[in-house]
Amino acid sequence: MGAVPSTVRPAAACDVFEAMLTRRAVRAFLPTPVEQGTVEQILAMASRAPSGTNTQPWRVWVVAGKRKQKLSDRILAAFDADDPQSVEEYPYYPREWVEPYIGRRRKIGLDLYGLLGITKGDAAAMHRQFARNYVFFGAPVGLFVTIERRMEVGSWYDLGTFLQSILLAARGFSLHSCPQQAFCRFNRIIRDELAIPENQIIACGVAIGHEDPDAVENRMRTERAAVSEFTTFLWD
Repeated sequence: MGAVPSTVRPAAACDVFEAMLTRRAVRAFLPTPVEQGTVEQILAMASRAPSGTNTQPWRVWVVAGKRKQKLSDRILAAFDADDPQSVEEYPYYPREWVEPYIGRRRKIGLDLYGLLGITKGDAAAMHRQFARNYVFFGAPVGLFVTIERRMEVGSWYDLGTFLQSILLAARGFSLHSCPQQAFCRFNRIIRDELAIPENQIIACGVAIGHEDPDAVENRMRTERAAVSEFTTFLWD
């Protein structure tokens, strides 16, 4: 599918400001199906994301139905067995945590587990909750975004703009999403199941679907730092 004409808009489309303000990581979805055509339109819109010299260094692999279930079953089995061969392809987080990052990381974990009633030290409950990553939190559609190994840091920046565009375009269809780096640990299984070539790094997964409004975990709202905390204005 090529570029989406400017006249093609979903009936419930929201404007860009609403999409940015309402986008969040949803961790419980309804089983309501999402049509393949809708996903194609989301990806076509996201393909308008900027990239250096228009390289467009991204690829996407979409799973649904039985293929998604089979993949999830294999990953869950490896996760429960703590498969020692399941290793991430690239470092996502820093080797040493410092403030303010470690504080933010701890807060989101405490907030989520607090809503779910999971107490500190309840390893079994934490394991069960983390395992929900691998069923895409119940979403009917899962995406994997990949990038060629030969590409450098700048292309990863471009990949980020493409990923954000997917998340915002989904909101235009009244859908929610959750970007999931947790899948990267099981890149070998994903590569095998989806026939993803070795020259592609699996950057992340993405769950897409309709939010479950009754799920307690979806009440979580993460905080954002004030503009004054991360911006230096040199304004004459």
